[in-house]
Amino acid sequence: MGALHKAHGELIRVARENAGNDGEIVVSIFVNPLQFEPGSDYERYPRPEKDDEEFCRKLGVDLLFRPGPAEMYANNRSIFVDEDSLSSLLEGRSRPGHFRGVCTVVAKLFNILQPDASVFGEKDFQQLAIIRRMVRDLSYRVDIVAVPTVREGDGLACSSRNAYLNPEERKQATVLRKALLAARDSRKKLAKELVGLARNTIGEAPFACIDYVDLVDAETLQPTDSVKPNSLLAAAVYFGKTRLIDNIVIS
Repeated sequence: MGALHKAHGELIRVARENAGNDGEIVVSIFVNPLQFEPGSDYERYPRPEKDDEEFCRKLGVDLLFRPGPAEMYANNRSIFVDEDSLSSLLEGRSRPGHFRGVCTVVAKLFNILQPDASVFGEKDFQQLAIIRRMVRDLSYRVDIVAVPTVREGDGLACSSRNAYLNPEERKQATVLRKALLAARDSRKKLAKELVGLARNTIGEAPFACIDYVDLVDAETLQPTDSVKPNSLLAAAVYFGKTRLIDNIVIS
């Protein structure tokens, strides 16, 4: 959605690595109104267009596709793409309608741009899982390439929303990664123990307000009561008014 940073740069690097020098790299930038719930930050979401253009130019992007809402959605639109299993959990539970917007816009972008492959980051793990499911179930001929979460030097996952944090909130936001690492490294096996440890660690930050911390199966996103070979600990936490997400594999 723009406001590009070094994590987006890593997506572009991986795209070039997969495409080779003879392939073409396309970056789409679209602040998608369908994935913002009422009262969220759609209007104030950062849109530094010139900076984003220069960012893409420096990294050798071949095409920047940046449509406006009127180009993407008719006023009387009546067709949407819904996923009704993975999207009911985690982010979907806290943000109703969010993944309907994600699936609809990604389906449209796939149809418009006809990519051979599309690159997504693992920070938005649920989004990645849902897009993989959509590609499978709707028979898109697109390879989905996953890229590990890119982090700042202090461990905070890179996000355009980090810019909303004031200095003290930014300092305290590192507790999110600290909590996930503490849970992983504790070697505890029961979900309630892992979740409890993560919650207690996050609670050390006065500005933190937990939305959720859940242990789930990384493929189905269904809650699990203990660590399995494919377990994921996912969390969403507010620091002030800014909501951040992160996750870690527990195995």
